[in-house]
Amino acid sequence: QVQLVESGGGLVQPGGSLRLSCAASGIIFSRYTMAWYRQAPGTQRELVAVITSGGITNYKDSVKGRFTISRDNANNTVNLQMNSLKPEDTARYYCKADRERVFRADYWGQGTQVTVSS
Repeated sequence: QVQLVESGGGLVQPGGSLRLSCAASGIIFSRYTMAWYRQAPGTQRELVAVITSGGITNYKDSVKGRFTISRDNANNTVNLQMNSLKPEDTARYYCKADRERVFRADYWGQGTQVTVSS
């Protein structure tokens, strides 16, 4: 049974920080690209940050310099450190695991809500 379980969301004031975590089980974690997506009401789900099995990262332009994605293969976790949060960062954040070079071998977590408001 494959599971991705996100944690760390919540309510924070503008300028504040949150650290999201995603714990994976049921997969050979080191073989997967891991990513964080988000979706706000009335919008499409968008890619926020990605990290490959080799540690290569990329980010949505609007979060560069504020968010950092990292992975800990020993503990089968991927994290998203979010600093200098803005109201427009408000969304539900989802963890995704994608098996590299294998068609349609991907999994999603249930999401965790992040709300940035005064």
